[in-house]
Amino acid sequence: MIALPESGALAALALCAVLVTVNLASLAVAALRIGRKGHDRGRDKNHDESKPSAFPAGAPVSVVRPLRGLEAFSEETLLASFRLDYPVYELIFCVAEASDPILPLLERMRAAHPQIPSELILGDERIGGNPKLNNCVRGWDAARHDWVILADSNVLMPPDYIQQMQAAWRTSSGLVCSTPIGARPENFFAEVECAFLNTLQARWQYAGEALGLGFAQGKSMLWNKPFLEAQGGIRALNAEIAEDAAATKLVRAAGKRVHLVASPFQQPLGHRALSEVWSRQVRWARLRRVTFPLFFAPEIGIGALLPLVLTGLVAGSVEATLWLVGAGALWYGAEIALAARAGWHRSPRMLAALLVRDALLPAIWASAWARTAIVWRGNAMDIRTRDGNALETGPSAA
Repeated sequence: MIALPESGALAALALCAVLVTVNLASLAVAALRIGRKGHDRGRDKNHDESKPSAFPAGAPVSVVRPLRGLEAFSEETLLASFRLDYPVYELIFCVAEASDPILPLLERMRAAHPQIPSELILGDERIGGNPKLNNCVRGWDAARHDWVILADSNVLMPPDYIQQMQAAWRTSSGLVCSTPIGARPENFFAEVECAFLNTLQARWQYAGEALGLGFAQGKSMLWNKPFLEAQGGIRALNAEIAEDAAATKLVRAAGKRVHLVASPFQQPLGHRALSEVWSRQVRWARLRRVTFPLFFAPEIGIGALLPLVLTGLVAGSVEATLWLVGAGALWYGAEIALAARAGWHRSPRMLAALLVRDALLPAIWASAWARTAIVWRGNAMDIRTRDGNALETGPSAA
């Protein structure tokens, strides 16, 4: 242990207590917020969430889904697109290359569901370094309706997917979105991915929205097409290397808010290797650091392990150690309770997954500050510039 004066040890304990309190508060806010329907939420006039949805009843919707490659759950997630319980909607699938292996599966599904208007757009439009945005541009342009959902290929849409998105729309909304919720992990590191996505990232996103600091999430985004066109259209989302960061800034600049669905949608995970979890989390962390550095900086304190262990090393007393053990049990217990409350994945390995996640967090945070290179869609890129120009190292298999 590190020997500190009593005042230093007390200061360390006080700082740790603040971090524990803030994180427990965020867990409580998320537990209250997630799963509530619009009229059941709090009565914050700034969010006007006590009012019913402002979405026009029965308005037709265009669903744009960029696709690339076959994934473990591609058949299931694609099929869900054709089984939405909504009276009038169209599907627009965007595939950048004619050789993509997803095409035969997609064409079979389109042929099997002729009653659902669907369109395939081959070939992207390179407006910047974001491959997903490049793939969506032509689909956005082709959308025939005033309400457009941009949905990633690995989102598992429930039958009332469109209704849930619409229910969150308020008069103050510029965008409604959903953070991904990890589901159906098939090995331990997929459970670690769940620990990142669910009780950490989703929790903070809902807590932020409750404070009026809603952030966009690119997995599922409901736009009013005339609104976005008035702000420069989908091409305006190229203002940042990450389209969700650009969307957040665009909506706020227009005097609107980002709202979240009452219950976020699942992303089936299947099998995950540690290298995949690390690569994905580092990429997202570096993007957050570049686009919102002031919000990213405090992320060093959002995991329990680092503050509790460091405080234990400097406090150096039995009483302090017992307090820290109790605080850790309360913190992780609250995360498990949130998962239970929200109906998210839980298992006997959940605590171990939470501990591994928190052990990785400081290294991910440090890596985000140390480098600006990311690997995205098989391309090594430098995110210091808006366009995210590819590095000289070229394509990568990661």
